[in-house]
Amino acid sequence: MERILILDFGGQYNQLIARRVRECKVYCEVHPYTMPVEDIRVFSPIGIIFTGGPSSVYEAGSPQVDPAVFELGIPVLGICYGCQLLAQALGGQVTPAQEDSAREYGKTVTWYDRSSPIFQGLPEKSVSWMSHGDYMACVPAGFRLTAHSEACAHVAIADEARRFYGVQFHPEVSHTEYGTQMIRNFLYEVCGAHGTWSMADYKGTAIRQIRDRVGRGRVLLALSGGVDSSVCAALLAEAIGSQLTCVFVDHGLMRLNEGDEIEAAFARRSMNFVRVNAERRFLSKLSGQSDPECKRKIIGEEFIRVFEEEARKLGAVDYLAQGTIYPDVIESGAGAAAVIKSHHNVGGLPDHVEFKEILEPLKLLFKDEVRQLGRELGLPEALVSRQPFPGPGLAIRIIGEVTKEKADTLRQADFIFRDILTKAGQSQCLSQYFAVLTNTRSVGVMGDGRTYDHTLALRAVTTDDFMTADWAWIPYEVLDQVSVRIVNEVKGINRIVYDITSKPPATVEWE
Repeated sequence: MERILILDFGGQYNQLIARRVRECKVYCEVHPYTMPVEDIRVFSPIGIIFTGGPSSVYEAGSPQVDPAVFELGIPVLGICYGCQLLAQALGGQVTPAQEDSAREYGKTVTWYDRSSPIFQGLPEKSVSWMSHGDYMACVPAGFRLTAHSEACAHVAIADEARRFYGVQFHPEVSHTEYGTQMIRNFLYEVCGAHGTWSMADYKGTAIRQIRDRVGRGRVLLALSGGVDSSVCAALLAEAIGSQLTCVFVDHGLMRLNEGDEIEAAFARRSMNFVRVNAERRFLSKLSGQSDPECKRKIIGEEFIRVFEEEARKLGAVDYLAQGTIYPDVIESGAGAAAVIKSHHNVGGLPDHVEFKEILEPLKLLFKDEVRQLGRELGLPEALVSRQPFPGPGLAIRIIGEVTKEKADTLRQADFIFRDILTKAGQSQCLSQYFAVLTNTRSVGVMGDGRTYDHTLALRAVTTDDFMTADWAWIPYEVLDQVSVRIVNEVKGINRIVYDITSKPPATVEWE
């Protein structure tokens, strides 16, 4: 299989690079910049991409790459910090920009040398997204300049003989008008890719790998009923059949009636299904906790303990399977990247688990790829296109301490929001939408009396990959219906606000 290796230097857009490569039908993986050269040889990539990062290459202790990488004969594309690293490592010089005009941030008009393979087929001029305060003062021998802006002559460099390319801007973000085409050019024109990556191929490969790894062992799947764990269940069922047992832990933090709906959906399928009602147990563990990372880690550990108990009842279960996907891994911290939030099934796992191994067959897939795999596995569209719901459930949509009273309040409000959006025909246009019970209380008036109740936040976004997202434009009349119904029907809420923040700088979930 054709592979692209993405070496991670801790930049905020690194996951988008992987997403864009996959969109071009080429398989890729993100690995730390410390990946040994021998492991790179084993990985056998047709090309390597250096990501951006927050450091400056001339600083002591800044992330560096083994110089032997440049002797492998593999094409390299350096992006932002990766471009500067490429220049510095090969004999050039990178310095702080001496003038404010040489620092570039945001949308920047850029001129391209279309004779370079990277810019082949592009207009001579378009907009690129800059984010750098350093300057390539001296370009390495063998390199030529292939793009410039008004402020910077050294926007892109190329050594066509060695197939090394660097760009100061970020082609992976949508603000760079022809960014995906640039990445495609690197993959196809420089690396010689043929575009063989597909979900049908992944399905067959994953099933073979699961069978080889599990053998005759038994697997317990942590089934939440969401898209990821449902697709994981279908994949494992096709691979190992009766060796799989699906355990649904109802932690009391599901949406309205969701536990019963999940049980009904999977009880009809030919798989071993177990439901564990553990509301009291989880709420007890969460009592007094308000820090979001603590809540996620508590829920992650308690899930594991429940699964261990169920495994003992079944006897001799070797593997714990989870529907972990790539964004979970990336946001929980990978390589030099910062931890955005510990997902309960990644960063929230305890140090010790009573299973031989953790099985995560989807952990290199993005959300839309998981949905496509579900279709390949024959799952119904209603399940494949289902609204995402985080494993910790309402615990991370209740800001501050979690109580049963707050969970019941949020359940009602969230149901009303989703119900009105569906009836108004808005739900099909949205990628995710939900309510958040904030820990802010405010004065209101109902009837002739004063109230001092909770503020409820509404959140709705549109996205292709859940790594970035735009807040959704919902008609005012629909938002008004939601506000009126919630304030009138849900006790304890007297104010409704709508979140108009995109990701980044926010995340989709509030915690």
